[in-house]
Order: sequence, then structure tokens, then C-alpha cells
Amino acid sequence: MPEVALDFPRQWVEFVDPADDNQLIRADLTWLTSRWTCIFGRGCQGIDAARPDAGCCVHGAHFAEKKDRKRVARWVEKLTPELWENHDIGHKGGWTEKEDGASKTRVVDNACIFHNSEGFAGGYGCALHHLADQEGVSFIETKPEVCWQLPLRRGYEDLEYEDGSERLVVVLGEYDRRNWGEGGHDFQWYCTGNPEAHVATDPVYVSSRDEIIALIGQPAYNVLADLCDKREALLRANPTDAALAPHPADPVP
Repeated sequence: MPEVALDFPRQWVEFVDPADDNQLIRADLTWLTSRWTCIFGRGCQGIDAARPDAGCCVHGAHFAEKKDRKRVARWVEKLTPELWENHDIGHKGGWTEKEDGASKTRVVDNACIFHNSEGFAGGYGCALHHLADQEGVSFIETKPEVCWQLPLRRGYEDLEYEDGSERLVVVLGEYDRRNWGEGGHDFQWYCTGNPEAHVATDPVYVSSRDEIIALIGQPAYNVLADLCDKREALLRANPTDAALAPHPADPVP
């Protein structure tokens, strides 16, 4: 199924962060109320034709900062050979590597070292994700930040008013192909703009609640969720209203 165009009408909202008067939250309601969901293992074609089974985990994950790496390292120590297919490889040769001077998870056989292959008894996909399930914690705790954030994108902008006052703007939206850099346009398949991945019952702001709270905080999420709820009600009442800017990859009402 073809992906939708990268640019289309979107509905955004902006509000003062309840936890910080000097900060604004700007959120893409079109994305957050869309029916996107991760379809890894159930239709995902992967970003690289050479390793479609690895989904978007072919390049390894760059760490946001040192504490991101240290946090993941503590969880890596809990991984057993039964849960992590590359356990021995990771402990002998290390599970990180440098790319352009930055630390990232090591790539083994054209996939992240934490990727378990199909048929592995410990579970297909991310070993750190399976570890979270086993430990009864959110995968936000066990996985590198970039992994649990995708395909949400948090950006920052500085806003200066004419009176000289300033605010930081936290921008929350869709992580589309362009956000991967130039290489994103070469992906053989990508999910956020593909109708095949817009099959969820719950909208993104509900299914990704924990991730959004981690990105903008609970008080801001509460305001955002209320605004999304109101938009959802409008969409149900006016499913064909173009002014509401529904995500074009969502199912047609």
C-alpha cells in the first residue's frame, strides 16, 4: 500500500505548560489522534529491504546522552542468554560501538545487537523490550531513548516576543522520513505515513500515553489528552469535515 504524501493539512494546538509558565507545548493533534500503531511482526516491511524482519532496528540506536547509555547498561546486565540471542557476542565484543564519534548500540548481521531473530525462543524482536515485560516495567526504562520515542518526535524552539520576553516551545509531532536525515528518503518502507500501520483502535495519544508523559510531563499530558478527547468527539460527529484535518493514512470513515 503506498504511503501518503509527507505534507498535508495538520491541526496543531499550543498551550502553556501547567508545570512551567515559561514553556509552551505545541502538539500535532492530527498525528496524536491518528490510528497509527506499531505493526512489527504483523505486517511491518522494515526500513531496509535486506533485513525486513528487523523493522526499524537495522542501524542500531544512538544514545541521547551518557546517562541514557548508563541506564540501558544497567538493564543489559539483567539480560540472560535465554532472553537475548546475541548475549555471548555482546559480552565478548561489547554491545556498543562508535559512529562519527557518537556512541550507539552495535550492529550485528545488519541489525541492532539487541534484535532477536524470528523463531528465537526468548522472543522475536528487541531483547530489551522483552526484558521490560519480564521485569514488569515499561520499556521506557529498558530501551534507549530514541527507540521508545519513535515515531513520536520531540523538538525545541526558542520563541521571542516583541516585548523582549522569551519562552521555550516543546514541539510534539510525527517522526516522519525526513527526521531520519537524508537517508530516510531511501527507506524501502516506512510506517507513519502508510495506511497499513494505521489500524489501531485507540489513537496515538492513548496508546502512547506513557511515552508522551515521559516527553512532556503528566500535567501537560492531562491538558493535551483533554484537547485530543474534544477533537475525537468532533471527528466522530463530522467524519468527513476536511477542516478537522484527519490523518490521510487513517481509515476512511
